Amino acid sequence: MIPRAMISRIKALFQAVDPQAGSAKAHSHDEKALAAAALMVEAARLDEKFDEAERATITAVVQRHFGLDGKEAAELIEAASEAQAESSQLLSFTRAVKDAYPPEERVEIIEMLWEVAYADGELHPYEANLLRRIGGLIYVSDRERGEARKRVLARLGL
Repeated sequence: MIPRAMISRIKALFQAVDPQAGSAKAHSHDEKALAAAALMVEAARLDEKFDEAERATITAVVQRHFGLDGKEAAELIEAASEAQAESSQLLSFTRAVKDAYPPEERVEIIEMLWEVAYADGELHPYEANLLRRIGGLIYVSDRERGEARKRVLARLGL
């Protein structure tokens, strides 16, 4: 069961941009991690299966990148899965990432997404398309996205 505090943070995350002020509010570390994890879950579910290899990859990535222990990572992925299932579009997640992360960290998010896309050892065309769309929405250039992909392929030995 997802704690009420996590649900509140999910709601706050997607209401973080004040259209009247035209600027983003500060995001907590948890909110930033949640937005990134929701995009990873979206990438994992895109090929109609969210298998153990993809879940294990997301767990390892969020533990490594956000400094979480196993329980915290599991809670984050569960919250991200719920947020992703309830959302009908990527825009809320990508806007949160674009607003919360500086450019170099957005490239790291793309790198994490490539890891998830290659978790099963192959890249589905829908996953490639999703990464291209997300890259554009969070202002990561095609060149930076391609370089991130090459780093992941080298690290995975593919």
